[in-house]
Amino acid sequence: AWLFSKSGRLSGLLRSPMPNTYLTTSFKDREQVKALGARWDPEAKRWFVPDGRDLGPFASWLPASTSVVAGAGSSLDALVGPGAELAVSPKGVSLSRLLAGVASVVAQAYRAGAWTMAEVLKVDARRGHVYLELAERDAQGVSVAQARGVIWADTAAVIIPSFEQATGVVLGAGIKLLVRAKPTVHALYGMSLVIDAIDPEYTLGDLEARKREIRQRLQREGLFELNRSLPAPWDFNLVLVVAPQGAAGLGDFEAEASRLERWGVCRFELVFSRFQGEGAAHEILFALNQAMGVCRGSGVLPDAVVIIRGGGAVNDLAWLNDYELARCVCELEVPVFTGIGHERDNTVLDEVAHTRFDTPSKVILGIEKLILRRVQETQAFYAGILEMSRQAAQSARRAVEQADRSVRDLSLRQVSEGRERCRAHLGTVQLESQRSLRRSSQDSQEAFALLGRRALAEVASARAAVPALLARVQSDAQSAVRSARAESAAHLHATLERARVDTGHAGDAVGRGLREVSGGAKAQLLEGRERSQALVREITGQGPDKALGRGFAIVRTGSQTVTSIRQVQTDQTLELQLRDGRVLTRVNRPADFKETDQ
Repeated sequence: AWLFSKSGRLSGLLRSPMPNTYLTTSFKDREQVKALGARWDPEAKRWFVPDGRDLGPFASWLPASTSVVAGAGSSLDALVGPGAELAVSPKGVSLSRLLAGVASVVAQAYRAGAWTMAEVLKVDARRGHVYLELAERDAQGVSVAQARGVIWADTAAVIIPSFEQATGVVLGAGIKLLVRAKPTVHALYGMSLVIDAIDPEYTLGDLEARKREIRQRLQREGLFELNRSLPAPWDFNLVLVVAPQGAAGLGDFEAEASRLERWGVCRFELVFSRFQGEGAAHEILFALNQAMGVCRGSGVLPDAVVIIRGGGAVNDLAWLNDYELARCVCELEVPVFTGIGHERDNTVLDEVAHTRFDTPSKVILGIEKLILRRVQETQAFYAGILEMSRQAAQSARRAVEQADRSVRDLSLRQVSEGRERCRAHLGTVQLESQRSLRRSSQDSQEAFALLGRRALAEVASARAAVPALLARVQSDAQSAVRSARAESAAHLHATLERARVDTGHAGDAVGRGLREVSGGAKAQLLEGRERSQALVREITGQGPDKALGRGFAIVRTGSQTVTSIRQVQTDQTLELQLRDGRVLTRVNRPADFKETDQ
């Protein structure tokens, strides 16, 4: 509120500045007072406010004897001191005077500074000074307050390393701070907060509170242990890797992974995404879901999903503490391995993943160890199979040898017994054979005599039946001949008729063929006559005059036409006939001139 005296004069907001007002400052305040416009007196070795500059911004460093007091709602006499009056226009005061008064009030109200909670939006360091953009957000993430902050170089050199060492957090965008700030108002640059202390416990507590909230929510929903309860991969054939492109630990991981791929041991599919900054968690989630969708579509799921990053500050890891990303990891149907790159600090992803490794190198080392273990087990099984096969072969060989000896012995005994039985039966067989021969000889003689008698009877009967059979055969033959003659005559008539018809058709075809051949021959003769006439016309048009017109020449020696270089002699005069006349030329034949066949 503007307060005017009854006389229409405005009591001065500030006591008129004294020439070269010296300030009471410490070494750490030098950059701040310099930025406000103070100057250094090398002889007095003190900072002072030049004549004509407002003292309001320097109220914190003015000597106690200098009366510069301002307060909202105080009387104007109190603002300028007793007896001090400033004549001003009834319309108001200048902007610089107004802001100087505000600066004085703010400086007096916050002489010792105040602890303030704020989120860092941006950090800019110039010439040792650290400039911050600070904000406060509501529960929906909407900014409700913003301010500029500054940490002067001498203060920054002390409090920032101490803060980063205590928290492991690099001062940057996205973290929350509890700072001791002193508001200052500059007539030209506006209001800013001069920060001289940072509480590291508050930042650590905020990061841990965020992780604790996500952890408790996943536990309430029964998702926290899902991925960790999956069985570990028995072996690795396909691994899906999610990492930021150009990450510190990605090179070491890819070196070993490419070696495994080169030998056909395991295949690695790499998916890249940002791992820090606003929206990084959603980019990782999108890239992971897209890659898993491709794997599900092909019907081949990876044996594990690997999320690696490499080194970085603790606040860089804070971008990974995201509920949606952590839930996706919990619900994946394959084990998830993390190698974020921090041995001391964990993210929520490390807690919900199936297996947590400190670095990307340890992730690929763990995969290699499991593959090596399976290879060693396979080698051991193979060696065991070979040993069992060798023992089985030896046992079988011994059994075969024993069976062979038994068979040989048994065979020898049976052969010997067979020989004895054969000798015993041989005599019996010979005796029975002789008896059988005698009986067979007698039976044969009797049968031969009976056969002779029967044969004579059959011959006599056949001779009696032959005349009747012969007459019957002759009668059947004559009937067959008559039938054959009748059929032959019928077939002959049909054959002649068909031959006559076929002959007529053949004649017609021959006539048509002759007509077609004659027409084709006449057409070819006409075409040949036209081509011959064209060739004759072309030949007659290619006379000497035509050739001379195209740039050729006729060479003569006297009355003889020269057609070969062998006809030309050195120093001989030649006559060249051209299109429009004749010229004479003399031949100069160099010693290295060579004749060609062209």
